[in-house]
Amino acid sequence: MTKEGYIFPLPFLIISGFFMFLFSRYIDITFAYIATVLFFLGMAVMLFFRDPDRKIPEGEKLILSPADGRVIKIDEMDGRPVLSIFLSIFNVHVNRAPVSGTVKYIQYHPGKFHSAFKDSAMKENQKNELEFETSAGVVKMYQVAGSIARRTIFYYKIGDNLKAGQRIGLIRFGSRVDLVLPLGSKIDIGLKQRVKGGKTILGMLP
Repeated sequence: MTKEGYIFPLPFLIISGFFMFLFSRYIDITFAYIATVLFFLGMAVMLFFRDPDRKIPEGEKLILSPADGRVIKIDEMDGRPVLSIFLSIFNVHVNRAPVSGTVKYIQYHPGKFHSAFKDSAMKENQKNELEFETSAGVVKMYQVAGSIARRTIFYYKIGDNLKAGQRIGLIRFGSRVDLVLPLGSKIDIGLKQRVKGGKTILGMLP
């Protein structure tokens, strides 16, 4: 569970407890219904912030999935392989390092909040643009906000060394992650395939 998983459900649970108090005092079933709905909403929010441990595959050249979700795009940008993963509100939203390397660049881009599965989301939506320096070249990663997600979080700073599969950030409530890989990288994943962050092997660096 991320720290946000303990903070965001609290208002639902506190108000739920208040309505249960009202129910015990006035014996009005309406208060019990409201308390129950708020309690389960709080549990749903807590579930969103779950952060399961993962067995990280080992290999210097491995490209690991940076997020849980479904592959919605495999393409090229200036000859470099591009891969996009859509995260629904039911997926784990903790992001992980796709490769081992050094944080070279971090840039926040304000923007719109198109649905994350649309092609326009990568260019126009609010996002964090990240670059990781590896022995095979630079890997770019975009944490893209969606129509529901309104906050992208990256935990590290320029110069930090990361290991593939390491937890590096979070996108709240439905989103998208895009990778731009070095020339010559090989993608071993299929379109529409479901992936697990830090666990599914997407391909190999050159």
